[in-house]
Amino acid sequence: MTTHVPTSAHWFRSSYSNNQGGQCVEGARLGGAQMAVRDSKAPELGVCVFPAAAWHAFVDGIRGGDTVA
Repeated sequence: MTTHVPTSAHWFRSSYSNNQGGQCVEGARLGGAQMAVRDSKAPELGVCVFPAAAWHAFVDGIRGGDTVA
């Protein structure tokens, strides 16, 4: 599925990003209950778009201590 991310999307940085050169992630809430995510250091490389339910499950898992193997 290809999702168009409008150029007017309001991108915000993760609250865990810092100005020390850490790994930075940006997100944008899209219409249709979707969340777009990209690398703030290389936004030209593309965007991943997730349905709201998948994004909430990911965030809830991280908050609950789940890790990615």
